[in-house]
Amino acid sequence: MAYRHGLRASELIALRWDQVDLKAGTLHVARLKHGSPSTHPLRGPELRALRAWRREQGDAMPYIFTSLRGAPMTRRTVHHVVAEAGKAASIEFPVHPHMLRHATGFYLANAGRDTRAIQLYLGHRNIQHTVRYTELAPGRFKDFWQD
Repeated sequence: MAYRHGLRASELIALRWDQVDLKAGTLHVARLKHGSPSTHPLRGPELRALRAWRREQGDAMPYIFTSLRGAPMTRRTVHHVVAEAGKAASIEFPVHPHMLRHATGFYLANAGRDTRAIQLYLGHRNIQHTVRYTELAPGRFKDFWQD
C-alpha cells in the first residue's frame, strides 16, 4: 500500500479502517506535511488482501497496520521491514520506506501520467515537488510531433 498509494511511513501507520471503503473500493488518503488529501481507488489484489486482513484482524482494531499487541505499527518497525525486504531482494544499498513513495512518482511519470495528476495523487501542494519525477521520464517528449 505504501508503494501503490505513495504513502509516507507515518501516513501508512496512521491508516485506519474508517478510511477504507471495501464495497466502493476506495481509500481516503490523509496526507501529512500539509499535503492535499485525496481518494484513491483500490483494485483487485489489494482489495482481496485488505478484506482477508480485515477478517483476520477483526472489527475491534481501528488501525490497518498493527503490532502483535494490537497497537498501531511504529515508523521504526516500517523502516525495519522495508530494510529487511531490501536485503532479501539482494539490493546492494540501504533501502528505506520513503524510496517507495519516490518509486511511485517515477513509475507514474514513466507511465506517461500527467504531472498535475501525479501531484494530486501524491498530495503535493507545490507542483515543484512533483516535477522531479517527470524530469527524468524517458518518454516525456514522445509523440510531441505527428509527422
